[in-house]
Amino acid sequence: MLTGCSALAEDTQGVQVATAFYPLQYVAERVAGDHATVENLTQVGKEPHDLELTIQETALIAQADLVVHQGGFQPAVEDGVAQNATGAVLDVTDVVAMVPFDDGHHGEHEDEHEHEGHDHGDLDPHFWLDPLRLADVGDAVADELADIDSEHADDYRSRARELRADLEALDREYAEALASCARDTIVVSHDAFGYLGKYGLHLEPVAGLSPEAEPTVADLAELQELVKEEGITTVFSETLASPRFTGPLADDLGITTAVLDPLEGLTSESADDDYLSIMRDNLAALEKANGCR
Repeated sequence: MLTGCSALAEDTQGVQVATAFYPLQYVAERVAGDHATVENLTQVGKEPHDLELTIQETALIAQADLVVHQGGFQPAVEDGVAQNATGAVLDVTDVVAMVPFDDGHHGEHEDEHEHEGHDHGDLDPHFWLDPLRLADVGDAVADELADIDSEHADDYRSRARELRADLEALDREYAEALASCARDTIVVSHDAFGYLGKYGLHLEPVAGLSPEAEPTVADLAELQELVKEEGITTVFSETLASPRFTGPLADDLGITTAVLDPLEGLTSESADDDYLSIMRDNLAALEKANGCR
């Protein structure tokens, strides 16, 4: 089977790039252009936290000229890279400054929520929700591809500059749109949106870091009180996670539910979208929920 997968991989011309999950795929495709083939290890509709590598995905890692992954986020990928990668490896944690979970999370309610189920000293892995941090990954991917394929180095770096310009524009859109809102607290299903805190948002997760984490009765009671106190209109669920806690919470309070996409991966419904369009959909949902402008 491995021989068959290797033969498939060798059929493709040019530089081969393997990426661990969607935001890294988006960056690699933008920077590579037509000079490389980018394959994503996490399939559409799958939760990247849960990824277990198939033989074919292991072969992709082994054949790749460059593997782009995030240390500490997907243990199976980390193991697969350590055991099988033969080309260059970019761990984005080496180029992106991650923030701790307690940096900008929960705002004034922070002390009340130390029951969130993770160590507040841990780093939040969802860095791609800050467009400027994702731009740093683009620059690093361009440098790696320029080393691998020096003939097209100028193209890679030019494309990384174009990507950075797009991401800087998106960052400005968020900052401007969320500057004047009736409310600044959002209730989300799990603690995946902390990087949005840079725009003045306070995040209140129903559960902790893992989408599968279960809130306690006390957690839900505190959130209900918070929703009433702050006039929160919306509880956000996610695209790849079950709404089994957010739905009942919203029903109990008589408020609406909406979807925020943590952009960990595309779904079959969002397959025609990309990072920029999904982030703009998220922004529109946040503006509506928080009564901005």
